[in-house]
Amino acid sequence: MSSTIKRVLLAFACVAVAGHALAADPKGKVSAGEAQVRKGLENVTAPGSVESVRKAGYGNFYEVLLNNGDIIYADETGSFFFGGPLIDMKTRQNVTQQRESELARINPADLPLSQALKQVRGNGKRTLITFEDPNCVYCKRLAKDLQNIKDATVYTFLIPILSPDSAEKGKNIWCSADRAKTWNDWMVDGKVPPTVGNCDSNPLQKNSELAQKLRIKGTPTMFLSDGNRIGGYVALTDLDKMINDAAGAKK
Repeated sequence: MSSTIKRVLLAFACVAVAGHALAADPKGKVSAGEAQVRKGLENVTAPGSVESVRKAGYGNFYEVLLNNGDIIYADETGSFFFGGPLIDMKTRQNVTQQRESELARINPADLPLSQALKQVRGNGKRTLITFEDPNCVYCKRLAKDLQNIKDATVYTFLIPILSPDSAEKGKNIWCSADRAKTWNDWMVDGKVPPTVGNCDSNPLQKNSELAQKLRIKGTPTMFLSDGNRIGGYVALTDLDKMINDAAGAKK
């Protein structure tokens, strides 16, 4: 359970939210129920903390998406809420997890790939997009694995989120004469990137803003060609299958 949900739980333990919801508007407009749920939550959190409210499709609950990406559920009166996971007992499916996966999916065509380090293996027909910090231990494991990937193009967005010198390393890698070689020299062989002078054209700040927009909270975070997200390190055998499956699904 995230710290945001814990804070909301504490707030709801101290504050009772009154009011009853009306039925949803059949024309798709924001219903009185949705407005009441939003108002109730923001009364005990902060204005703007709720990104969206919609009927959950289970009982009379509303699904509430917070602006940090957390999903919680509220009753139709806006009087109480609970954190997931919401389980469909009939199908035994984790409804919350499915919804989180749906929300995490992106359209790869929308990404500014010119801001990413590009490596082509073999014919480069398959695609993998990663967000990585140069000081990330699991990113280094991934980099070693990707030395053996076949027929794939790997785009790596450098995001300095782990250590004070992550930005400096990222800048030195990006501004080097051979980005891919300098990246692999560091990530695979531990050879520190040579220091470069001023390099204001590096995209690290833009990449960090993009990562925040995509709610990327850790590295490595990867995206497949079908837009599905992989959070964290995955062994090459499994990752290769995921890349293949995504390429097949895209056709």
